[in-house]
Amino acid sequence: MKLADCDVIVTAPPAPGWGGRYWILVKVTTDTGITGWGECYGAAVGPAAMEAVIRDVFERHMEGEHPENVERMFRRAYSAGFTQRPDPTVMGAFSGLEIACWDILGKHRGRPVWALLGGMMNARVRAYSYLYPLPHHRMADFWTSSAMAAESALALVERGYTAVKFDPAGPYTFRGGHQPAMWDISLSIAFCEAVREAVGDRADLLFGTHGQFTTEGAIRLGQALEPYAPLWFEEPIPPDNLLEFQRVQQAVRIPVATGERLTTRAEFATLLRTGGARILQPALGRAGGIWEGRKIAALAEPFNAEIAPHLYAGPVEWAANVQLSVAIPNLLIAETIETDFHRDLIRGAIAVDEGYIPAPQAPGLGIEVDEDLARAHPYEGTALHLEMQEAPCDYAQGNVFAGGAPPPADDDTP
Repeated sequence: MKLADCDVIVTAPPAPGWGGRYWILVKVTTDTGITGWGECYGAAVGPAAMEAVIRDVFERHMEGEHPENVERMFRRAYSAGFTQRPDPTVMGAFSGLEIACWDILGKHRGRPVWALLGGMMNARVRAYSYLYPLPHHRMADFWTSSAMAAESALALVERGYTAVKFDPAGPYTFRGGHQPAMWDISLSIAFCEAVREAVGDRADLLFGTHGQFTTEGAIRLGQALEPYAPLWFEEPIPPDNLLEFQRVQQAVRIPVATGERLTTRAEFATLLRTGGARILQPALGRAGGIWEGRKIAALAEPFNAEIAPHLYAGPVEWAANVQLSVAIPNLLIAETIETDFHRDLIRGAIAVDEGYIPAPQAPGLGIEVDEDLARAHPYEGTALHLEMQEAPCDYAQGNVFAGGAPPPADDDTP
């Protein structure tokens, strides 16, 4: 059996776009007719350019190989062009293709992917969700309303969730880290107070940021949140100096979590070695794929670090996250996004039940992708999956971070 063909589908979830403007799905077919699905996360180039990268990686490093030779194919892509270092675009392309290889292998052997990674460790996977507006909420008001956040959190807890995530701490910008405005600190405290009051001890609070702050700014904010005992303080500083995470973790009595923008175990190893993070959040569509995710989890074990796979993408990457989560002993929790489009794109094959995801039993990733649905929603814009804000932090009028959703009047221009 050899890898013979690769197709790329860029599909756009309907508004409001939870999970990003578009999802890059890859369909890989063997010369024996088995099809595997994967997903590439968060490309730094436009969809057309990324499709070209994906096809180049497949043709250069994978076409003609047996799909079980993931280590060999990884080393080719990782080393390409005399690099041997993390390249988020190339490894993002490879990650989606590698996930598809595991889907093929599972289907070929009639077993779920987790059975090929060491077997079942967790019969069900604890799930969490970001706080999103409820139907009666006005979206423009939601992101700065602690009362609405509390309502959304309670609704999740009543459905069985035991952890909820929110990020009221202002924008992430292309300028790098900044000091939080006092407005942002006060709003963050208000969110923690309101959500904690609403859910009591029935759920953990997951405080998200997106690398917004300088080291000192992150420490100021983190120390202000300590009385509410969040389970984690997510990506408090930009990922371009991993040594600085250690300073934050030493000064803040909340476990630091990070990883959605990191690529391969080479970057995660630095965090573990320095004690900069206690919770690792690999996005399998960028970090190197399922096998690299398994290596990251194994690397974390002797450091007593936990794994919480990240998701701000589509349901194919989610399916890969779930397969890894079932197989590892140091799983903490896995992110999930529940929308009709997420569910329908994989025909409801994997779902959250009372706050947990049962271990999939079907072969491969355990999903059936509705290819017609994916192709019926093509992305035709020019913007990226996520965009960095150019305007600086507003210290006078306050800031709004709209949960990663494209603005309603998004014209899809970079």
